[in-house]
Amino acid sequence: MPRPWTASPTLKASLVVHGAAALGTLAVPAAWPWALGALVANHAVLTAAGLLPRCALLGPNITRLPADAVARREIALTIDDGPDPEVTPRVLDLLDAAQAKASFFCIGRRARQHPGVCREIVARGHRVENHGDSHSNAFSVFGPARMKADIAAAQGTLADITGQAPLFFRPTAGLRNPFLEPVLAALDLRLAAWTRRPYDTRTGDPQRVLARLTRGLAAGDILLMHDGHSARTPDGQAVMLASLPALLQTLNERALRPVTLQAALS
Repeated sequence: MPRPWTASPTLKASLVVHGAAALGTLAVPAAWPWALGALVANHAVLTAAGLLPRCALLGPNITRLPADAVARREIALTIDDGPDPEVTPRVLDLLDAAQAKASFFCIGRRARQHPGVCREIVARGHRVENHGDSHSNAFSVFGPARMKADIAAAQGTLADITGQAPLFFRPTAGLRNPFLEPVLAALDLRLAAWTRRPYDTRTGDPQRVLARLTRGLAAGDILLMHDGHSARTPDGQAVMLASLPALLQTLNERALRPVTLQAALS
């Protein structure tokens, strides 16, 4: 079932700017440079909003857990770019040992390559969420039809494999454009970003990854890590596997409970 979509105040203001520019140019043709300048400034704002993963100017964007989850001392551990046949099963073992739950934002095409890993994620009590089908670096410049086709393809794949329809979507690198929110509304998905990220696809130093995740860590945070495309430590290990045990220990010491986004937001 689609959910209702309402344009954000930013998008409504954008429509007003476009209308005013058109009417102003018709009324006073000599004012066209001012109208053009207003349109350029407007599109610059929209572009900047899409390039900021935690920005909510283009529509609702989950960057922290609600007050009820904070009161329960919950955090959400979200894991992107899998499933990875080497890394993901080991991540699941580490989570099991710590009695922690996580949300895995999986890529549709990788799920089709490794369906058993996706099923194992769900069988162990975690959630599989939607990270797009192609994981294209050009996702943020997709038009609405291509964007919807990509997300819907992953939605169908992940639901068929796991028996659970994803509830949340996260675009490649968190980058997007104004077309995304109406597409997500049509597919009954919610955009989920994060509170803190460790850049663990670029940094192979487990201590730096851990420090970025735990500096100022508090209940209600949404943490981002990567089982797919994980950077490697000097000895060739996926940096997530090298940093996750210490992260889980820190969460335990601070009495913070890792849960899925679904559990925290339900």
